[in-house]
Order: sequence, then C-alpha cells, then structure tokens
Amino acid sequence: MYIPKHYQKKDYQEIKKFLTTYNFATIVTNDGTMPIATHLPVNIEETNDALVISGHFAKNNNQWKTIENNDNVLIIFQGPHAYISSTWYETEDIPTWDYQSIHVYGKGRLLNEAQLEVDLKKLLDKYESHHEDGATWDNLSPQTQKQIKGIVGFKVKINKIEAAYKLSQTRSETDKENIVINLNHSDDHNDKNLAREIEKENKNK
Repeated sequence: MYIPKHYQKKDYQEIKKFLTTYNFATIVTNDGTMPIATHLPVNIEETNDALVISGHFAKNNNQWKTIENNDNVLIIFQGPHAYISSTWYETEDIPTWDYQSIHVYGKGRLLNEAQLEVDLKKLLDKYESHHEDGATWDNLSPQTQKQIKGIVGFKVKINKIEAAYKLSQTRSETDKENIVINLNHSDDHNDKNLAREIEKENKNK
C-alpha cells in the first residue's frame, strides 16, 4: 500500500486496537489466475509477540483452498472514511478523501475442526456473551453446532503491517477545525467517527 510519510502509523498497540475494533475485514489471495477476496469477521490474537488473524469461510467458497501454506495472504481492515470538501479550507485547493486503513500480510494455514470450534467460541463470545441467553457456542443445540461442517477455518500469522491514517495532518489548524465542524454536521455516523479520529490525531501532535 502506498503511504506518504505524513500518514504512516507505526504504534503497534494502536494498530492492534484498530484491528480488534474494525474486525470485519477483507481477505485477499490469488487462485493462480486472478485475485479473489472475501469479506468476513475475524479474531485477532497475539502469540509470542506475533499477531494472528483467524476466521472461517463457507465451505462452498473456494477461496479457502488458497490458504494452506500461502506466504502472501493479505487482509485489509478499514476504519472511518469520508469525502473532504476543499470549500472547508482557508484557501483554494482540491478536495480529498480522509481515511484509516491497515493492510496485514502473513502466512496462512487451515484449522482442523477442533481448532475451528475454539475459534468460533471466541467469535461468538465477543458478540453474544453480553446478551442474556446469547447464542454462544455452549447455548447452541447439538443440531445447530453440526453446521460447523459447512465452514472451513483458517489462521494467518502476520509478518508485515502497513497502516495508513490520512487524517488531514498536512492541513492548517484552522482547516482541521473546519473539517471537524463540517463532518460533525453530517447525518452520516461515518463522517462523525472520522471527525473524532481527526481530533484525536491532532491532539497527539
């Protein structure tokens, strides 16, 4: 991913938090002919100082066949993003798009059914354990649990991270203030989330 130096993010703990927060990711591989991608929720764990991303495909999704011993699996995580109008600047310039995006690369392997069950438990606990009688693994009937036969689990051990936070860092303080004000006036929650991230980035400078 092309990242101008102003927008590079290297803080490991911040990156890990970002991946955990925006964990509906895009996994990209190549089937030998062309790139293929799937959008799916993933778990993020740290093992021996390395990040490990795990999840599962529908068994009918042939992308799982490209994972085992693949050294070049790409997983893309996307945070808030929005159009930035140049009418919000003090002086005339061109519009742009602000965003947060992280690409991680690593070696993939498939999970056996026991490992997949453990991974599913973690994912279900993340989203269901705070609900009374939530659909956690142990609350599912044996018949429903059998649907695990219809999916294939995977893990990717990460060896490279590219993180881009393009949050109007190169604009003047007045421009940044105007950008935040206009984004917060939007009815789009994504715009408001981006405004929050721009403010946070500006405070850290």
